[in-house]
Amino acid sequence: MARRKPEEPPENRERWLVSYADFITLLFAFFVVMYAISSVNEGKYKILSDALGSEFGAARAGQPGPDTIPLITPQQIASRKRSEAIKRERIAMTQMARNLQKVLAPLEKEGKVRVTQGVRGVSVEINASVLFAPGEARLSPESDQTLRLVATVMSEDEHAIQVEGHTDNLPIANALFASNWELSSARASAVVRLFIEAGVDEKRMSAVGHAATRPVADNNQAEGRARNRRVNITILTGIPDQVVEVPTSGPLPAVAP
Repeated sequence: MARRKPEEPPENRERWLVSYADFITLLFAFFVVMYAISSVNEGKYKILSDALGSEFGAARAGQPGPDTIPLITPQQIASRKRSEAIKRERIAMTQMARNLQKVLAPLEKEGKVRVTQGVRGVSVEINASVLFAPGEARLSPESDQTLRLVATVMSEDEHAIQVEGHTDNLPIANALFASNWELSSARASAVVRLFIEAGVDEKRMSAVGHAATRPVADNNQAEGRARNRRVNITILTGIPDQVVEVPTSGPLPAVAP
């Protein structure tokens, strides 16, 4: 007798609804996330961040989040750049002073030359007796080598250079110069001319005569007058001076002495 075949269950034609429902759910979640991102504000950002954090794990303890990242303002960036530029400039000026001290060491030991570094830059003070005969503005042959050594150091640099002539308070009496103003200016110009001949760019140079208006010692004594008869060579620093804005009205700002 033939065995009877078992009846097959009827085919379920609604199975696609399960996949369709899952797809619709995922599509809805996608559009919710897109909407939240499209209109960002602090509240929605925090809700989304908390949701993602709870889903994928909270941030590590101590790790800075978006709200704790410090902001750097343009003023802070400019101040930092200026501080770095000032530091580099001071290092360059210090190296310049050391190089000048090295080439002028013999005269510095004799007390005829002083190399100092200050706010304006590096200054080389040379006693006039090393450079000129009394009452004259023509450089002596002995001073040529000294000044050319200084020019060798300065020619490798790009800073501006100011040469200043100074005298004592005794009035000059000769046919070449009517007063100490002409004498001090002529001596400063003579040093500038030699520097230019030695290879220093003339665009960096300036010559100033101060006569007896800026003494560094007592003019009532012979030793003081000898000290005041000098030439100052200043390599001017590139650090800009602080600028104080003057208000259009009201009291003027106080300036530190």
